[in-house]
Amino acid sequence: MSNRKLIRPSLAELKDQVVTRPPRKKPSPHGQTNAENFYYLKQIQNGTPMGMVLQDGEQIRGTIDWYDRNSIRVKRQSDPHVMVLKHFIKYMYKENEDKEKENENEYGVSVS
Repeated sequence: MSNRKLIRPSLAELKDQVVTRPPRKKPSPHGQTNAENFYYLKQIQNGTPMGMVLQDGEQIRGTIDWYDRNSIRVKRQSDPHVMVLKHFIKYMYKENEDKEKENENEYGVSVS
């Protein structure tokens, strides 16, 4: 048998050929943008008076005291604090926005 030499490129040459990609940012899970959490934290820190309309039409007014994935605790002045499950909330709004809309005419111009 004859002596055969294997032809192999050196590792230095291979390293030069390999293109390094920057690591990809891991996408957030579908439906989780954390915008809701940011909104609740902002309202808690500012102590913004909020209004909530529930699915059955009942209205709750107060400031958000605490929240988690499924519920919100609302601190009310004259009534006891209440824990509201999020899936019962039809919509929420800032109370001062409600007063601004009352002062606008049908063209959206402030009347006060």
